[in-house]
Amino acid sequence: MSTSTHHRAKEEATRHAVVALGANLGDRQATLERAVALIAAEIGTVVARSRWLETPALIHPDDPARSYPDFLNGAVLVRTGLAAPEILRRLHAIEARLGRDRSKETARWRPRLIDLDLIAVEDLVVDAPDLRLPHPEMHKRDFVLAPFCEVWPDWRHPELGRTAKELLTALRGA
Repeated sequence: MSTSTHHRAKEEATRHAVVALGANLGDRQATLERAVALIAAEIGTVVARSRWLETPALIHPDDPARSYPDFLNGAVLVRTGLAAPEILRRLHAIEARLGRDRSKETARWRPRLIDLDLIAVEDLVVDAPDLRLPHPEMHKRDFVLAPFCEVWPDWRHPELGRTAKELLTALRGA
């Protein structure tokens, strides 16, 4: 195989994925910066990243807590040759390296050192017990859509038919 043919084949095997990042415990910014570096080292080339946005923590309706520390949230656009389940497995491994222990988590929406969510892999639709793409709540969460729009505003939701920018505009009621 010639170099140019090999190079083209490699490019065809890559895809773009959006990963949402969040943290509301510890040194949030340092943890998120380390997560971005680990994503680049273990998943693929980070081709775009959003600013860090400070957002209020969601409180589950059944949680007696009235407030939790604010999150720093962001997103990265990654070019990768990995399949979606492998991206998710590596994101969970990165979370573990950064101190998150999913086995001890009993409730959703609790404070955490790091949260890495695979939001979309191009126009891939997956509905499996351990992986749903696009992320089923993405279009309802400003803290996901705003950073997503910074890294890939023209991405089109394969089921809703709207771009990330259109979803954010609709969510904000503008």
